[in-house]
Amino acid sequence: MAQKTKAVRLYGADDLRLEAFDLPAVKDDEILVRVISDSICMSTYKLLKQGKAHKRCPQNVDTNPIIIGHEFAGDIVQVGKKWQQEFHPGEKFAQQPALNYQGSLASPGYSYEFFGGAATYCVIPPEVMELGCLLHYDGDAYFSASLAEPMSCIIGGYHSMYHTNKQDYHHTPDIKPGGNVLILGGAGPMGLGAIEYPLAGDKRPGRVVVVDVDPGRLQKAKTLIPPETAGKQAVDLVYVNLKDHADPYTALLDISGGAGYDDVFVYAPIRELAELGDRLMAFDGCLNFFAGPQDKDFRAMINLYNCHYTSTHILGTTGGNTEDMKEALALASARKLRPAVMVSHICGLDAVAEATAHLPELRAGKILSYTHINLPLTALADFEKLGADNPLFAELASICKAHQGLWNVEAEGHLLRHFAVSTI
Repeated sequence: MAQKTKAVRLYGADDLRLEAFDLPAVKDDEILVRVISDSICMSTYKLLKQGKAHKRCPQNVDTNPIIIGHEFAGDIVQVGKKWQQEFHPGEKFAQQPALNYQGSLASPGYSYEFFGGAATYCVIPPEVMELGCLLHYDGDAYFSASLAEPMSCIIGGYHSMYHTNKQDYHHTPDIKPGGNVLILGGAGPMGLGAIEYPLAGDKRPGRVVVVDVDPGRLQKAKTLIPPETAGKQAVDLVYVNLKDHADPYTALLDISGGAGYDDVFVYAPIRELAELGDRLMAFDGCLNFFAGPQDKDFRAMINLYNCHYTSTHILGTTGGNTEDMKEALALASARKLRPAVMVSHICGLDAVAEATAHLPELRAGKILSYTHINLPLTALADFEKLGADNPLFAELASICKAHQGLWNVEAEGHLLRHFAVSTI
């Protein structure tokens, strides 16, 4: 009997539709899963705006629509014969969507008709298991497994940094231990993860400077990840609003002690930020242009004099790999990393299309969708106000208040029980 699903599907640029349909029968080399949580990524908004022009989008998407969503987790329902020794119905899963299978850019949430996270059920194709990208997950919260994907992107960005020496030209991966880290545009949802990670990782910098222009976001970041907490890890954490300085370059250089920054991350696709980061690199400094621009002609001026004489270098990363994903899951399970700092809203599957279409103007953190419920897009900050008339939000407000205002496993459990969503 065919498994029915409900999913948000892309038919082309600016064309998302929530539809119910039958999934194909599961083959011997496939796995059927029940999606519980899926967080919404800005990359999906870019896919929506570009449609067929997006490098991961199939050219027949208008007749063979794809399921959006790539940051998802849930339960395994049915396992094809080929994988029955490794996976079993009734276990939780996480998944790494950056497949890079045989040189293809195909990825869940961008390229597959029946494999994506904005769905109640989907079918995982064989290449995912062949690549080791379907992961066993025994954590207590589905949302942590969903957010392991964006955290793996952040972790991959850190691991991609490198430094050199003039003796043997050996490239040493990762950030410079004890060095200066600069995160430009760093108070958004991904930036919060980028602040948390070096405090939890085994290669810690001596200083992390977080730069933004939004005072509300900076205050939230400072509240969730205070300098005092970083100080306990021997890291000097500094928050800077560029608007407070007539000469941002000099102000940031002074904070570094005049040395500049060993590792620079650009978390917003703004030319001025990229150029500022380039100017602020120390000797042998590395800059990671982490932000993905929509404009294919996006350019910025770089100082090639410094590239030649002071060994500065520039790279860009998008996505993490499976090992990054495993690291994210392990750190979250050990309570060393809090992916929940990225979450600002929750919603049901019925709100995903609209939320995705308006992601930039929402200026939200991560939006967590729970695919088996109907719920309007709701900010965690609004729970208490909504709770005056709605017992569900009153209880969620109380639960989150006990967790620094963050989404958490207890809140997730209460939400799913309220909507009678069975879980493992």
